[in-house]
Amino acid sequence: MIFSAFNIKNPLLKFILFFIFIYSFFYFIHENIIKEFTYWDNQFIAHIIIVSEKFLNFIGYKTFKALYDTGMQALGIHGSNGVWVGSPCNAISLFILFMAFIIPFPGNHKHKWWYILLGIFIIHLVNIIRVILLCLLAYYSPFQVDFNHTYTFTFIVYLLIFLLWVIWVKRFSGIESSENIK
Repeated sequence: MIFSAFNIKNPLLKFILFFIFIYSFFYFIHENIIKEFTYWDNQFIAHIIIVSEKFLNFIGYKTFKALYDTGMQALGIHGSNGVWVGSPCNAISLFILFMAFIIPFPGNHKHKWWYILLGIFIIHLVNIIRVILLCLLAYYSPFQVDFNHTYTFTFIVYLLIFLLWVIWVKRFSGIESSENIK
């Protein structure tokens, strides 16, 4: 591996460098190829809006949506201003962050792939719940939308990613205790 070529033996340093490489690689692919040359990003935003809208309709709210091919789309409950959902809100960068925590950490590769897929699904589900809750806030208490979008939900999703990583470390990495990481 590349670390042996540079004689890097410290496991923490290996993890940090591999993490930075994985995150940077996938972030570059997303920002410079997927967003620039495909509609996947916009389609993913539309998916989040459509699922959120269906749930809001199911629980009795009349909604409106605006789906564009510009990276910004909107969803709201009639009688509110709604919320804009853009590329930073689609959680793809969070999927990348989660993968970057799991891939370089020790563990069985088969377990890594199903765990990464499960983690991405959970993050995606929490993101849809976030959009639904922001729509409800925009309807019932619009002055609280900005604070909750910026702080509350950001804290929750990063805490979720951290907890998913801790579960990986404790249950699936094969590391018995912190004494093995030196």
